Amino acid sequence: MAEKIWLASPHMSDEGYEMEYVQEAFYTNWIAPLGPNVTGFENELAAKVGSKAAFATTTGTAAIHLALRSACVKEGDIVLCQSLTFSATANPIIYEKAVPVFIDSDYATWNIDPVMLEQALIEYGDRVKAVVVVHLYGLSADMDKIVELCRKYNVVLIEDAAEALGTYYKGKHTGTFGEFGVFSFNGNKIITTSGGGMLVSDNEEKITKTRFWATQARDHARHYQHSELGFNYRMSNVVAGIGRGQLKVLEQRIAKKKYIFEFYKRELGQLEGIDFMPINSWNMPNYWLSVIQLNGKVRPLDVMETLEANNIESRPVWKPMHLQPFFAEFDHIGGDVSEKLFKNGVCLPSDTKITDNGLERICKIIKGLYR
Repeated sequence: MAEKIWLASPHMSDEGYEMEYVQEAFYTNWIAPLGPNVTGFENELAAKVGSKAAFATTTGTAAIHLALRSACVKEGDIVLCQSLTFSATANPIIYEKAVPVFIDSDYATWNIDPVMLEQALIEYGDRVKAVVVVHLYGLSADMDKIVELCRKYNVVLIEDAAEALGTYYKGKHTGTFGEFGVFSFNGNKIITTSGGGMLVSDNEEKITKTRFWATQARDHARHYQHSELGFNYRMSNVVAGIGRGQLKVLEQRIAKKKYIFEFYKRELGQLEGIDFMPINSWNMPNYWLSVIQLNGKVRPLDVMETLEANNIESRPVWKPMHLQPFFAEFDHIGGDVSEKLFKNGVCLPSDTKITDNGLERICKIIKGLYR
């Protein structure tokens, strides 16, 4: 069996930056949550993306949950949420007993359709407390229109940029347009801490409050006193050390992801029925995953099963939330764009450790399906 090729796996720096911070945590006995690496990672990431404040969490999901609480989302409130995403985007809405309404995507960005978003804002009126937009696969949503709509209808904008660290929209980092931005450092992300997330905002007071909630909402008192519901959402000092090292190689990882995407586009772009994810003039993506749409004789399952038989990992596009059994009872606004993107989509291997030989092997297999 040929060597395994992964979709996207952790990639530690060749320079060993991560170990420097982790070893420092061991040598100084800062193993427990909190410590210099946590503060350092928060400050360094905030500076990187241009936010005034950042808070390191156990997961990106936890960061979304805290953002919703900070937006004062309560039981029965409506949160408008992009349908084409992973369930971690939508699950925290249910944590707060709010009501998700799922919004279709457009073909121009593969992200939330501003026309459908405004339709939902009009239809549901004052019940809407927040909008959660996703920058899918590192592709920026059309933020000018979305920001304008959220201001017009006075709702909080939360950006799920879990897949989009390092992506720019018109020269500005995604995750910094809304009241809150969320990043993920899961094992398959462009940089990883093994797990973890980050909540960013220009509202330093709200970040301070979310940090309080995430530390079990412990009041300032000599004894253990709690006046509010708290959570255990703080990133550990060891994990944060990995993140600090990974942040140093973010630009390298983006460059390799772009190289992979352009390799696929050059080798496969002329095949009948293959289209690639949209790269707009105002969008500088991080190319987290290279994603194709198949509309010809070769179907997504053909590609995925053939790659799998050759020890190569690939994945379908996210199944939209409004098609998920758990979320079936909730409303969906829009047409069938996200459904078609799911039906026709394949995420190709985009591991930053992949070699040219590996990329050639993948392309040869896919080309073979057309012969």
